[in-house]
Amino acid sequence: MRNPINPSRIDFVTLKLFCAVAKAQSITKGAQKCSLALSAASRRMSELEETVGLVLLERSAKGVTLTQAGHTVMQHALRLFQGFEQFSNEIGDYSKGIKGHVRLWANMSALSEFLPSALASFLKLHPQIQVEVEEQLSSDIVKALVDGIADIGVFAEGTPVTGLDTIVIGVDELVIACSKDHPLHKNKNKIVSFKDCLQYDFVGLNRGSALLELTSRHAEKLGERMRLRIQVRSYDAMCKMISANLGIGVMPIQACSAQLQAMDLAAIKIKDSWSVRNLLLATNAGSALSPSSALLVEFLNENCQPKRK
Repeated sequence: MRNPINPSRIDFVTLKLFCAVAKAQSITKGAQKCSLALSAASRRMSELEETVGLVLLERSAKGVTLTQAGHTVMQHALRLFQGFEQFSNEIGDYSKGIKGHVRLWANMSALSEFLPSALASFLKLHPQIQVEVEEQLSSDIVKALVDGIADIGVFAEGTPVTGLDTIVIGVDELVIACSKDHPLHKNKNKIVSFKDCLQYDFVGLNRGSALLELTSRHAEKLGERMRLRIQVRSYDAMCKMISANLGIGVMPIQACSAQLQAMDLAAIKIKDSWSVRNLLLATNAGSALSPSSALLVEFLNENCQPKRK
């Protein structure tokens, strides 16, 4: 088994040089970019390869190209630089009088419904805290919490939550969205079973979406498969595709009511019990929250109580 790499033997200057060399496909141009002598740059590249125990650069008369291992090193180097930049920005905030920083990742439903007003109220009470918000898929939010990239996550129930502490913070009611020319609407249905919908083409979110996983799983339980004609990245894009009669879609009515109304789409209730799902507030069970994160969790828990219809 190979010994782990000694981090003390790799410095930021070498990693910055490695990325510059990879981008320019030339050690000479990379050295110039980093204001280093060519001999010093060549030595640093050789020492980096010796440290990791792998060839990272394929050298030729035309320049250099990354090996597969080199691509991996570059990806991790870029993440390190991104993390350092975030570290620098957060530390800089303290010098500006900001005394706390919270990284909040949430799915589209939460960001379209209750989070904006809740965050506005929280920041009015705590102007010294900065909340950095990112919209992400539920599965990515869980991974970010486990990896320590996010402090707090808000996402849909149904995503595995091993290693997380969760609180129910909201409720989503899912409906079938369709054009008013679609048979489901022409039949004057006010409520439909999901099974009856599976005979039609669907517009869905991209793979990794908790909503897509939920609907696909329930279709399989019924012995059917969803006929996904198109997959997109947002509810707005779903509505546009549905408006063009490219299929029907399952979406949260609270998050999408404005788009449905603007595009003159019908929203039909779903009979199945799973059509009402919880939104979860989650944190890493194995890590202590910062005082700022704990304040935000407490505020959201007290002010965003779920309301079932």
